[in-house]
Amino acid sequence: MKNLFKAIIAIFSALIVAVVVFFVWASSANYSSDDYVQLIEYNYSNEDDSDSIFSVITYNIGYLSGMTNNLPVPKPKSLFNNNLKRVYREFENLEADIICLQEVDFHSKRSYYINQQEELHKLGYNFAFQAANWDKKYLPFPYFPVSLQFGEVYSGQSILSKYQLIDIERIVLERGTSNPFYRDAFYLDRLAQVAKVLVSGDTIVLINVHLEAFDAANRTKQTRTIANLYNNYKDDFPVLLVGDFNSDESRREASIKILLAIPGLKSAGHELGNTFSSQNPVARLDYIFYNEEFIEMRNAEILTSIGEASDHLPVLMEFKLK
Repeated sequence: MKNLFKAIIAIFSALIVAVVVFFVWASSANYSSDDYVQLIEYNYSNEDDSDSIFSVITYNIGYLSGMTNNLPVPKPKSLFNNNLKRVYREFENLEADIICLQEVDFHSKRSYYINQQEELHKLGYNFAFQAANWDKKYLPFPYFPVSLQFGEVYSGQSILSKYQLIDIERIVLERGTSNPFYRDAFYLDRLAQVAKVLVSGDTIVLINVHLEAFDAANRTKQTRTIANLYNNYKDDFPVLLVGDFNSDESRREASIKILLAIPGLKSAGHELGNTFSSQNPVARLDYIFYNEEFIEMRNAEILTSIGEASDHLPVLMEFKLK
């Protein structure tokens, strides 16, 4: 009996050690934090029209997993290939000057290690500002079955621009305190990307965000941080504040109301409808904000033609600088 008890203790101890070792390994990073901010330059020929109407798109591409995003279902490579082709074709037709992406995979097992930013820059974008917010050796999600868990994830946000980007900055927003430590160890950073865009002799400040999805109190804190960030630039520059704010105005205490209440800050196409989910849009989570003192909106659209390449729909705005 004594030997049996010792054996049980030894087995139990070995299991604990194995779990701890796996936890530390899986939640560790593959890349240096210096790699999390990259400005990549290409050499496409683009005309600079000093009297242009410019355009910007914001799109949470959900790593091109369509409506399977976060679902414990098989995701064949053909799903990602087809969604990439569809997004590429739509963006090729639109010829936007700036595209701001959220949930874009740079090198992830879940999307078959295709660099989605790299594929989309081929549309003719000379500048790509890559900001990683998820870098794990293994992501134990979905929780079951294990065979569908993601493995290595290297993902984040991206700004693709036909115009020069300078003074880039990756700002990590506040983390919530509601996550247990084991979930927090695998959770992504919520970011604000800030870049200055040199357009026809003018400088636009571009802020691309992806805010907290699950912790409402923390999302409110992050939104206040974003409001302060906008206020730092609004009096001196045209500002485009775009992204997935994970907040729908119809909710009683929606954090997006903080931004909607700022004087002079307008939401492009605010009346046009919802962006989530792409299959059955019931919430407006994605926005393009601009300061009307410097920017004149000419047109706005929710791009329903892109279909279900992501679980979100993109928003487009055409504008002139005053």
